[in-house]
Amino acid sequence: MSINEQLITNFYAAFQNKDFKSMQACYADNATFSDAVFKDLNAEQVKAMWEMLIKSGKDMVIEFSNVNASEQTASAEWVAYYTFSRTGNKVINRIKAQFWIENGKIVKHIDFFDFYTWAKQSLGLTGLLLGWTPFLKNKITATAMGNLKAFMDKV
Repeated sequence: MSINEQLITNFYAAFQNKDFKSMQACYADNATFSDAVFKDLNAEQVKAMWEMLIKSGKDMVIEFSNVNASEQTASAEWVAYYTFSRTGNKVINRIKAQFWIENGKIVKHIDFFDFYTWAKQSLGLTGLLLGWTPFLKNKITATAMGNLKAFMDKV
């Protein structure tokens, strides 16, 4: 296993063990993160995001597979199983991750998932009817970013 494959494997193993500190240690000080909900996070925000998600995701279970890496990039697939706290709905989110790595640390991390599928699961009828709209996507992003800011203000 290459060093970069080991880095990504360690990242997801820490996630499985709800060890946000070890996850945070995988990121460089100038790291960025984006997905369909959390957009353009800086290193401080992405580290706080993982801590927030782990602390709030009481029943979250993570599986990961297909870790591949080259000298500067890596990819993986992962699945998150959890209860969406706002509605109590069960969610199975299938994600493809892309990483850019420098000096043994993640400098850029992008997660790709189907927002509409996630919205239908997490929000039920509202997600089914509106999950494809920019309006709902922007509202979810604004709420998530507000939650992250509130979390960071408390820590």
